[in-house]
Amino acid sequence: MARVCELTGKKAMKGNHVAHSNIKTKRRFYPNLHTKRFYLPEEDRWVTLKVSTSALRTINKKGITEVLKNFEKYGKI
Repeated sequence: MARVCELTGKKAMKGNHVAHSNIKTKRRFYPNLHTKRFYLPEEDRWVTLKVSTSALRTINKKGITEVLKNFEKYGKI
């Protein structure tokens, strides 16, 4: 399973690890993802999503149904 947020689409970025001697080697910056279960009262079921912490904060603020509606509206899901 890929390390991608299912709501925001955040994924790993590339960058350099820079040593004290200024030698650069490739590395990856991974998003802060968590697997979380959400209850959808309209559908009366649980949904498991792999979401980033920023998406989790948005869900806590607006609610899961509002966030899912907005992401579907703008074609992110």
